[in-house]
Amino acid sequence: MRIGDREPLTGSDGRAQDLTDEATYERARSISRRGLLRLSAGAGLGAAIGTAPAAAAEDPATGIVKPLPPELFIPHGTNAEMRWEAMSGQGYLTPADRFFVRNHVATPRIDARTWRLKLWGTGLRGAPTEDRPFELSYADLLGLPAETLTASIECTGNGRGFYTAQQGQQVSGTPWRLGAVGVARWRGVRLSDVLERAGLTPAAVDILPRGLDADYVDKGENLGRVRRPLPVAKALKDVLLAYEMNGAPLPPDHGFPVRLVVPSWVGIASVKWLGDIQVADEPLFSPWNTRYYRLFGPGHPPEGSAPLTRMNVKAAFELPWEATLRAGRAHVLRGRSWSGNGRVRRTEVSVDGGRTWRRARLHDAHASPSGWVRWEFPWRPHAPGRYELMARATDVTGTSQPPIAPFNTFGYLFGAVVRHPVTLA
Repeated sequence: MRIGDREPLTGSDGRAQDLTDEATYERARSISRRGLLRLSAGAGLGAAIGTAPAAAAEDPATGIVKPLPPELFIPHGTNAEMRWEAMSGQGYLTPADRFFVRNHVATPRIDARTWRLKLWGTGLRGAPTEDRPFELSYADLLGLPAETLTASIECTGNGRGFYTAQQGQQVSGTPWRLGAVGVARWRGVRLSDVLERAGLTPAAVDILPRGLDADYVDKGENLGRVRRPLPVAKALKDVLLAYEMNGAPLPPDHGFPVRLVVPSWVGIASVKWLGDIQVADEPLFSPWNTRYYRLFGPGHPPEGSAPLTRMNVKAAFELPWEATLRAGRAHVLRGRSWSGNGRVRRTEVSVDGGRTWRRARLHDAHASPSGWVRWEFPWRPHAPGRYELMARATDVTGTSQPPIAPFNTFGYLFGAVVRHPVTLA
């Protein structure tokens, strides 16, 4: 599939995207492939792309650019959690205006006209250096063969709040419920194609993508820009350099101009605002695969588990937390299930706190294995009162959600069945 086959420049909710980024994108993509070959990387290309109008800055309280209406989001500092009821009636994809935000620092505003992707390191032919890298411009990427991938991105700590609320265990980190996940249709260039163009050698072992957001400071220690190693084997398999989300340019909060999309893996691997990629003939390390994104605590070695890769299986109801429903009438409970192992094979629902289970009706049987499935379950409660709804998913590997999630101090990978409270009145 080529760039010329792309969809109109609107979001999945039909609304226009941020004009600063869209205008730059539209001018860049309007340059023909033949024109790209004629234009230089300097003034000619800059003139073709043009100057985009100014856009609003991020909210100083959160560092996030897009609006965060309370009916759609739960704010968590520099992060924003999607409310699951916001997905009711939204179709398969998560619209950009309600896709969760996971930021270490404020969302940066990046000019696509001057942006360059730099690749360097000992795993490339000639071992280009950080000061003299192999470079691609935004327009260069738009001129390469494009692919589309429907995939979830999920924070590794999604569900973390239930370690405390449901299991009585204290963990550190953002207390997400289940709203730190979203599924989008991403469009861009295969990372394998770009690595090949840059001169990937058989000796390459790891790559280290790094974002263009500001340095992250933890407890007074500057850890530099967000970066996390990725094995070359995964990079070559299915990773996308995405410049589009749900048929429109990436919004600023979701990585404009270019981000990685690493299907099925922990969200930290899908680095946003990508600036450079180190390619090495030896293993690479950063705080994001040594200090963080390992399992620490009882049952784990002092240095933690191996770096986390695949996400686990989960299910969520498209209902408000502590929802109130009418007693004595029929309801259709709806939700979504997903797994880093592949497609969800079945989802079961309990309306009596886990005493009995019945299968929900699954939709999207042929959806992307990197996405989710929607489901529905008919329920006619007769007695008013308080209930605990539970949904339990099982994926194609046979892995099901357990009743209790194994503890780790950072609260990663909570995968236990969640008890969703509702009141019938």
